[in-house]
Amino acid sequence: MAISGDPAGNLDAAAGGGGGGGVRLLAEPHLHLGGQFPASVKQRAYRFDGRGNYFTKSWDLSDGTGGEFHWYHVELPKGNHQLGVSAQYLIEALCPPLRLQDILTLVSNGPFVGHVDGALVFRVNSPGPAASDFTVRLAARVTEKSVITVSLGRVPRLGFSPVGQSLLSEIPSVEEEKAGAGATVIPEHVLEFLLTMNHSEEGDNPVPWRVSNLLVHVIDTHVDQIQDIVTRLEMELDAVELELDRGGYAFKKKMLDDRRFPKMHLNLQRLLQVVSYCEQVFPRVKEKCLSKCWFGVEDIIALEELIGRLRRIKENLGFLVNRVMAVQAGLDIWQSEQINRKLYYLSFLSMVFLPLSVVTGVFGMNVGGVPWTAQGGRGIDNGFLNVLIICAALVLLLLLCFTFPSLYLRFSTWRSKWLKKTRHRRPSFRRSSPDYVRRL
Repeated sequence: MAISGDPAGNLDAAAGGGGGGGVRLLAEPHLHLGGQFPASVKQRAYRFDGRGNYFTKSWDLSDGTGGEFHWYHVELPKGNHQLGVSAQYLIEALCPPLRLQDILTLVSNGPFVGHVDGALVFRVNSPGPAASDFTVRLAARVTEKSVITVSLGRVPRLGFSPVGQSLLSEIPSVEEEKAGAGATVIPEHVLEFLLTMNHSEEGDNPVPWRVSNLLVHVIDTHVDQIQDIVTRLEMELDAVELELDRGGYAFKKKMLDDRRFPKMHLNLQRLLQVVSYCEQVFPRVKEKCLSKCWFGVEDIIALEELIGRLRRIKENLGFLVNRVMAVQAGLDIWQSEQINRKLYYLSFLSMVFLPLSVVTGVFGMNVGGVPWTAQGGRGIDNGFLNVLIICAALVLLLLLCFTFPSLYLRFSTWRSKWLKKTRHRRPSFRRSSPDYVRRL
């Protein structure tokens, strides 16, 4: 396989910025940066000869000739920028030959499939914030001799690199002193990253022979990216559930204060929206590609498999949503139990101090001026006792008012039972009355 230019690598983000431990990180591919582009906006251009070979090329947005076809990819940065900024990046990168209608079709939010100026254009751009890890965007413009793709952030396994440089083909070792002559030491953070991957590296990507192979490869990497996000979220949920099972007041309180599970539920809803967009777009892409003479039958079958994989991812997301809701419900029950316990303690304290407050209130009453007290007079000497009797009568009246519904309910129940007994006795008397009359 002939290769020109710098090879594309994929483990630059796998190490998370940590280099040591004997792990060889692959280099970045040949990048084309515009005059006004920030360093985070990347452009990649490839030329495929149609015989299993690929080459890096200049960014001229030209179509392939003969059996060749070209691929141009723009990687927009993640950040707190508006959608108009992304449109400006694409205008500088793709105009000319693309027009404003093409740019707006590629950068707008939501699902879309259609033909624009004879080219097949589709997008699955979620409308979430661009800085979120759960916002996934992919747009493509496909013709018979060229493919232009736009993604938000880095898409794993999207590019190509020479075969033989894959880390997965190495003999691993976790300790340096036990590593043999041909072994490669794998740091813990790299191993944890590889466990979240559901795919191989760029070096293992088959080089496309035609445009349909390249289109299936782009959609496949997009589905892999969604699967990686779901896997990381599932592992995070497993770790949180394990910590909750161990107990701990401080940890549960922190989960409630940080609103961890409502945020996780929101992220899952964003992923469900992305998968729903893909379920709407990719079947229509397959239908439109059926009429293309340059689209292979095996690639149609591959698209059907990817659509079925999306349905399974959606089912897995539904299970994760149910788990998050169940854990959040458990935390809410625990919080209500804590509140009830505190209210119980307060009720106990009020029960202790209530008799004291009643006694102090009774003996602290000033009965001067109240009828039938006549303090200092000769007619009535027991004015304080009269006030206590009046208070007791009022208390009994209030108790009677509050207990009247229950007393009435008991009376009505007893009355209904008594009526049923009397109705049961009357038919027996009527049946025996004719015999009594006959005897007479």
